[in-house]
Amino acid sequence: MMNPETVYHTPVLLKESIDGLQIRPDGVYVDVTFGGGGHSREILRRLGEHGRLFAFDQDSDSEVNLPTDENRLTFVRSNFRYLGNWMRYYHIDHIDGLLADLGVSGHHFDEGSRGFSFRYDSPLDMRMNRNARLTAADVVNNYAEEQLSDVFYLYGELKNARRLASAIVKARSTAAIATTFQLSEVVMPLFLREREKKDLTKVFQALRIEVNHEMEALKEMLDAATRLLASGGRLSVITYHSLEDRIVKNVMKSGNVNGKVEEDFYGRRTTPLRQLSNKVVTPSAEEQSANPRSRSAKLRIAEKL
Repeated sequence: MMNPETVYHTPVLLKESIDGLQIRPDGVYVDVTFGGGGHSREILRRLGEHGRLFAFDQDSDSEVNLPTDENRLTFVRSNFRYLGNWMRYYHIDHIDGLLADLGVSGHHFDEGSRGFSFRYDSPLDMRMNRNARLTAADVVNNYAEEQLSDVFYLYGELKNARRLASAIVKARSTAAIATTFQLSEVVMPLFLREREKKDLTKVFQALRIEVNHEMEALKEMLDAATRLLASGGRLSVITYHSLEDRIVKNVMKSGNVNGKVEEDFYGRRTTPLRQLSNKVVTPSAEEQSANPRSRSAKLRIAEKL
């Protein structure tokens, strides 16, 4: 029988990301992207009996992967943007490390009914939290043309964002665009044949980010993590696209999402974090071959000063 996390999601850069946390046996750690539980299980394996792990996931599907470890593991079904609130709720003033494996799990892409992938004909949903109100169908059918253009340009980095938005608005005036295949049919003629799959992936990425407010959530989580980390605590973050990687890089470099390093009266840098390496860690050729999702992964690690 396969392990639950193998079926649900194969953890990316498992050893490298957990090694980067430098686990203290009695420390307090947070995995803000529990998913299949692969990273959390490795953290628990390295913790002693007095260590604690808080695991976050807003998708109720992930709860089937929870290991039985009531004394050390606390599961929080919530968006990680509320990290600070939950730590206050549990009376945690400082943490020794935080892990984030950003993006979408293999489970979400493979679960056709969720609408994350254009491989399946399914409702345009894309909600990480099924109880959230906004769906991809709402964005596609109700956003003004300019709003849609901004979504595709900012979150998909698509140069033909205006044409895409115009085509969608024209198509929906006849009938609502309700499924992944219907959306693909509308936008595919606007892509060069050799780039069809890449550009369609960007369209779906942009909608997913908008539906789940991913950039805002990431900024709020990183801000809370920076404040919560104890001196010497570690931040280990895996990214998959340039938008989230830029935010993570800026925070680790300067302590803020803009990447602007502040100085005190004497001109000394006042950054709260120290990047452990300017060079990102990427998966080995073996891991990329075994897990295609890992090919775009980048790991950044920082330490609280």
